Amino acid sequence: MLAVIGGWIERRRAIRRRWQADARALVATDEANAYYEAQRRAARARVRGDRAEFYHWAKVAAEVARIAPLAQMDIEIVRTAVAAVEHRDT
Repeated sequence: MLAVIGGWIERRRAIRRRWQADARALVATDEANAYYEAQRRAARARVRGDRAEFYHWAKVAAEVARIAPLAQMDIEIVRTAVAAVEHRDT
């Protein structure tokens, strides 16, 4: 039983490390627009129907918001970007 729980915990840690690493990579590339890029990637995953990737990129966006003080987070820009992704992929 402990092995099962330990395996579950390790999988959760690996998932967390992945979205934290992706957030750091986006911030390193372009801190000001990292949040918008994460939201775009989440929208693309949602349009494709890839639930796991959607959740991943949503967590990346949240992590960017947490770690990047210079990240811009205007909801109108996010809505525009998401609408553009949805319109382009339909």
